[in-house]
Amino acid sequence: MTDQTEDDPSSEPVILDNPLAPDVFADEAVGFFARNGVVSITFTSARVNHAMSPSPVTRVVTGRVVMPISAAQGLAEGLFDFLIQQGLTPRATPEIVN
Repeated sequence: MTDQTEDDPSSEPVILDNPLAPDVFADEAVGFFARNGVVSITFTSARVNHAMSPSPVTRVVTGRVVMPISAAQGLAEGLFDFLIQQGLTPRATPEIVN
């Protein structure tokens, strides 16, 4: 058995790509919830009901990402850095609370 610790970044498992992993499209992230050290992010996409006229547009939940708070912080920081590297300035800078 391999001895791995969270404090040693060199001990991170290798990423194994899964070409069958689904892609999920979302127009927006509409909800954030944190409890017991876990963050849940809810994503939606606009859908049209063409069975009716006029066709109403609704926002349908397309998926949720649930992850530990530390991983959510890493996601937020990584996405922020990626947007800046792409020349896209994020609309809001989070307030840093120490």
